[in-house]
Amino acid sequence: MERLIIKGGNHLQGEIDCSGAKNAGLPILASTILLDGSALIGNLPHLQDITTKLELLNSMGSQINFHEDGYIAINSSNILLPEARYELVKTMRASILVMGPLVAKYGKAKISQPGGCDIGTRPIDFHLSGLEKMGAEIKSDSKYIYLKAKKLNPIDFSFPKVSVTGTENLMMAATLIEGTTTLRNCAKEPEVLELANYLNNCGAKISGAGESEIIVQGVKKLEASRWNVLFDRIEAGTYLVAGAITNGHVKVNKINPETINIVSEKLMNMGVEVNIGSDFVEVDATSSDLKAQDIFTEPFPGFPTDMQAQFMTLNTIASGTCMIEETVFENRFQHVSQLRKMGADITLNKNKASVSGVSNLVGANVRASDLRASASLVLAGLVGKNKTEINDIYHIDRGYECIEEKLNKLGAEIIREPVVY
Repeated sequence: MERLIIKGGNHLQGEIDCSGAKNAGLPILASTILLDGSALIGNLPHLQDITTKLELLNSMGSQINFHEDGYIAINSSNILLPEARYELVKTMRASILVMGPLVAKYGKAKISQPGGCDIGTRPIDFHLSGLEKMGAEIKSDSKYIYLKAKKLNPIDFSFPKVSVTGTENLMMAATLIEGTTTLRNCAKEPEVLELANYLNNCGAKISGAGESEIIVQGVKKLEASRWNVLFDRIEAGTYLVAGAITNGHVKVNKINPETINIVSEKLMNMGVEVNIGSDFVEVDATSSDLKAQDIFTEPFPGFPTDMQAQFMTLNTIASGTCMIEETVFENRFQHVSQLRKMGADITLNKNKASVSGVSNLVGANVRASDLRASASLVLAGLVGKNKTEINDIYHIDRGYECIEEKLNKLGAEIIREPVVY
């Protein structure tokens, strides 16, 4: 076990490069199950979830090789054991993404019940009902879901609620089904579009990705290809907030600004100067007086739930009072109790939080409960008086590549050290 020790009070200055997006890399890795030949995937972030996904593929029979140029070669042409084992995926919800590809390519799958951050109920009913409508037979117990199908059929399916992983799973399954599958009320996230673009590069016929209706014309086979994963919009947003909360001047390179338009707009509304280029976003808060700004989370292109905790921290030191409403996950306010330990004035009422700004936060011993909560506590530590100690940082290592190194490059003072019991 490790912890982060942060000395607060430094104004962050400088520029950093964005890493590849975990939430794009994980479904692309899962999609290699559909392919013939060896795929070359680049710009994958060095994160625990990516490592776990590669271990999962390897355990099923995929051949994986690491190239010196940073690409990873993955050949999943001959899966021997179509099973996602519990011990490998109990902490990673994205394990469910191998389900659609396995059933489509190999006609069966044994999938561990999904794990991941404890941020609320995330049912996979949509995945299962869609695959069942395609013709899969499904059984389950407390640990595993069992699927088998002699042949899958094209469907016209509408998601009862927008689901990113549900959209990705059924879209992947449909690529090898003879006929035309229509998926409605789909997730519009950039990561969904990225997956579709990659599959199309391998020979799939997918149209409409990034919109609410996706049409998949099935093909007989997909050929592996080379691909670089897009950059992480949530990581970029987090570092921009780090610049804003410290009254700093931070530039994040290698990012598509359109993927974080709503984040840039919120920062500008809070009084931060934002400069947007073709592949970068820059914040200058050196003379900003932060003003509280309401937040309402919703699917893309709305405000991302994955940025809610970071903006809550930013609002804790802004002038005025704001309301933050979480509509995506019902248990995503676990960071509130830890921010209160640091002096934040936050009142909870079910899925709403009222945040009244204080003059400053104070360093404390806090514990991370999930990935984005971890980021919010790091941000609080950057401005908290004295030192902040963050425990259970394995959460943050699931989604941020070398977070202390990147922030230290900008002028933060963060050390990582083992916890001695």
